[in-house]
Amino acid sequence: MSAHLSAEQLAHDLSIRDLTDPPAGPHALQLVLGHAVDALVDRWGCQVRWCRGERAVTVGDNYDNLGYHPDDVTRDTRYTRYVDGRRMLRSHSSALVPAALRALAAEPADDVLLVCPGLVYRRDSIDRMHTGTPHQLDLWRVTRRPDPMTTADLDEMVKTLIEALLPGAKHRHEDRVHPYTLSGRQVDVDREGEWIEVAECGLAHPTVLERAGLDASWSGLALGMGLDRMLMLLKGIPDIRILRSAEPSVAGQMADLTPYRPVSAMPAIRRDLSGAVDCDDLAEDLGDRVRDALGPDSDCVESVEILTETPCRQLPPQALERLGASPDQKNVLLKVVLRHLERTLTDLDANLLRDRIYAAVHQGSAHQWASTS
Repeated sequence: MSAHLSAEQLAHDLSIRDLTDPPAGPHALQLVLGHAVDALVDRWGCQVRWCRGERAVTVGDNYDNLGYHPDDVTRDTRYTRYVDGRRMLRSHSSALVPAALRALAAEPADDVLLVCPGLVYRRDSIDRMHTGTPHQLDLWRVTRRPDPMTTADLDEMVKTLIEALLPGAKHRHEDRVHPYTLSGRQVDVDREGEWIEVAECGLAHPTVLERAGLDASWSGLALGMGLDRMLMLLKGIPDIRILRSAEPSVAGQMADLTPYRPVSAMPAIRRDLSGAVDCDDLAEDLGDRVRDALGPDSDCVESVEILTETPCRQLPPQALERLGASPDQKNVLLKVVLRHLERTLTDLDANLLRDRIYAAVHQGSAHQWASTS
């Protein structure tokens, strides 16, 4: 398999609509984005610079200029969509930050909020909260005020955003390590007793600023959030696929921030399947394979969940034979939930989809196909 995207794959990936981009049409994600920026500007009174950039960025800006180590596993082709030897589809909105910082160095201002939103391309599992093409937002406040930015300023930033986007929500933070921050943390909010991650943040790493041409007189705050998840929490949307639904009764609700009114749900169909996969395969790897195999039909898949994992060397001979598996593989039992948002799937539809998923996931030499009669 080529390490680079084919022309067809690249064209498909670039054709996916960025819901944060106004020229592509209005969407509630743009309102969330606007509220976040307005809240911080009202609190700080700083200048705003919007930095959208291209979806295909240099490997340097996605990794090197943010401090990622040359051997970081995230650079592997399993996790990164490389366009060619020096460019890739951005895997996070932070990839827009180095160019924004260089532009600030070329045209300085004393106190600036850099706003970097957009669609990104990720390896991810398939469930109601995740997609391989989420929308993210990086907010970096960069200043050369006499007193450097501190974690107290970071606390203020987080509090301001939570109050603006999820009024009354309780939030907490846990320590995290990022190559482009110091004092990194993850921010979670409480939703009906469940802690849900909404952002990661920290103090802008001095080396990242310096690499962009900003000397030690500059300091900053760095925060990245998932816009899809924030909108889902704000409107009470249960499934991330709803954000892109073309069904008029659903799409019409994506124009504002009023609570989501559930449309009559289509029935779910469950299919369990057992397959042999590589020992180091994760749910995210399987999710990518399913999306690639189904293409547009991946919208029919509500979730793919690993129920059990068993090293094949622990299986009895008859089970190995049934799977056509080798001892260095593992056996996964997958729960696949199929539910189209706009039409009812028949048993035949479900079996055909199940078999396509099975073919994409199972790496054994023997197969067990669903009946399609």
